[in-house]
Amino acid sequence: MQEFLNKLPELAKDKQNENKKFFSKLKNKPPKNLDYIMQDLHDREFERTDCLECANCCKTTGPLFTDKDIDRISKHFKMKPQQFIETYLRIDEDNDFVLQSVPCTFLGADNYCSIYEVRPKACREFPHTDRKKFQQISNLTMKNVAICPAAFNIVEAMKERIK
Repeated sequence: MQEFLNKLPELAKDKQNENKKFFSKLKNKPPKNLDYIMQDLHDREFERTDCLECANCCKTTGPLFTDKDIDRISKHFKMKPQQFIETYLRIDEDNDFVLQSVPCTFLGADNYCSIYEVRPKACREFPHTDRKKFQQISNLTMKNVAICPAAFNIVEAMKERIK
């Protein structure tokens, strides 16, 4: 896994123009059954991918925290939301709450998340490859392909399946 992770940014860069063209075409004319195709590709990939072997998303990027996430997680820690924000978060250039630093504060050495049951929505939905109207998040997917081996594999399988 580590060998693939080391190569992933370069592989994603090599595929970037091909992926841009593919997603542009997909946006203009998505197949009627795209949501079904994406759910199938996502399910197949995650039958063979164990996120605990990787955790690259948690090591290299941080999620956005919604107000609901902040309320839920601060309750978990028995903190006031403002205290949670001051302790763990900062506001980024897009005016969103994000972690103060990466790797994620809540990631253990064993790649387990210490707040898994109450983790942010962005973490629960990552890498967003089973999302409805998938064609609308192509920019996000292009970024995730360089971070997540499963997202990379799903996009490659998708290009094979949707000609």
